[in-house]
Amino acid sequence: MEANRASVLVLLLVCGMFLFEYNTAEACPLYCLEADYMICESSGSQRLSPACNCCLAGKGCTIYFNDGTSETC
Repeated sequence: MEANRASVLVLLLVCGMFLFEYNTAEACPLYCLEADYMICESSGSQRLSPACNCCLAGKGCTIYFNDGTSETC
């Protein structure tokens, strides 16, 4: 019985380490920027509806704001 408990404990430890090691989720901030439009590399020069922020827009996108400034994601 002791061997079974030890096996289960080792299995749980290995699974926990695996999940901790490969968990790459990012937390996105819960705020929206006042943007006019965005352009992403994948869309060429087409103006897209802006995402709330860079976390939601993704890499390779640039968000353009009403005041003429921009933020590259």
